[in-house]
Amino acid sequence: MITGVNVENSSFGLSICAERSAIVAAVTRQRRRFRAIAIVSSSARPTPPCGACRQFMREFGDFEVILAGDNDETITTVSELLPLAFLMKGH
Repeated sequence: MITGVNVENSSFGLSICAERSAIVAAVTRQRRRFRAIAIVSSSARPTPPCGACRQFMREFGDFEVILAGDNDETITTVSELLPLAFLMKGH
């Protein structure tokens, strides 16, 4: 299990979401294939990943995405969240 966190910045374009933070941490550990990612929020309903994170995750395959809030949980996949992803040849 590898964790990630949101890292905010005054210049919003320089911020990084927890999803991308976790994947970057995994890549530094030579891990590039994933079975699942869990995105947990303290809000009542699950918070889905932003578009940038959806595309970033899709570059690493199509795996399970577990979305959890305080009162609800949804299980989906990267391709269901981003059905028309832009992919490089060979992906």
